Amino acid sequence: LCTLNPLCWLHVPNTGASRRQTDRLDAVANNFTKLAEIGFVSCLVQLFFVHTFTGVESGVLVAMALDRYFAICHPLRHSSILSMPVVAALGSLVLLRGVLLVGPACFLLRRKAFCQHRVISHSYCEHMAVVKLVCEDTRVNAAYGISVAVAVIGADLTVIVVSYTMILGVVLKLSSSDTQLKAFNTCVSHICVILAFYGPALFTSITHRFGHSIPQHIHILVADIYLLVPPTVNPIIYGVRTKQLRDKIVVLFQRKGI
Repeated sequence: LCTLNPLCWLHVPNTGASRRQTDRLDAVANNFTKLAEIGFVSCLVQLFFVHTFTGVESGVLVAMALDRYFAICHPLRHSSILSMPVVAALGSLVLLRGVLLVGPACFLLRRKAFCQHRVISHSYCEHMAVVKLVCEDTRVNAAYGISVAVAVIGADLTVIVVSYTMILGVVLKLSSSDTQLKAFNTCVSHICVILAFYGPALFTSITHRFGHSIPQHIHILVADIYLLVPPTVNPIIYGVRTKQLRDKIVVLFQRKGI
């Protein structure tokens, strides 16, 4: 079972993200071979898992921010507060939230009639890209999509910012500069992962609704970066800060004479 170890927690959504990566790379390859087709039900399934695992990863980042807060601000109570039952409950709630929020979006699309033009302007079944193919009134779909995006990103970022604000206040009160530096170092990796995840996510969500003047290939590029980059860089960001892994990499290069 996972504790709040960063690599263990991030492995859960990144396992789903690795499946998404394979789907995205297949889609890119199919675009060159002119075989890029997907059934409607398969598209909804893909949409469901893409957005569900995205929500799960956002929730994991929130849980890790809380872990940093308790580790730095309440170190003596850390293990008692974040016990295994609490960690399991957090993981279950994060997964349940993703399923419950994305499920209705798929249900609403399932009931819509689509036009003859059924070319998705993305390399995968992104929610708003599929909504644009509907011939009926899509105001409910669009409103639900933006509401979920704002609620999830807004709530999660608020918790993360509040956690790190309180961490910063505690760290700045420490008398030793070495202790301050050590405390900051424990948060650097997490902050890098947050920037890699939320930066493209915010750009994609905002430009889909309001960035109509932005070229389509920019939308597609940023959306693909949003799905491909975080699962790729997360192990690297945390791995380079793991002493055992660094030592093994040094030994490997020394054997190769590099």
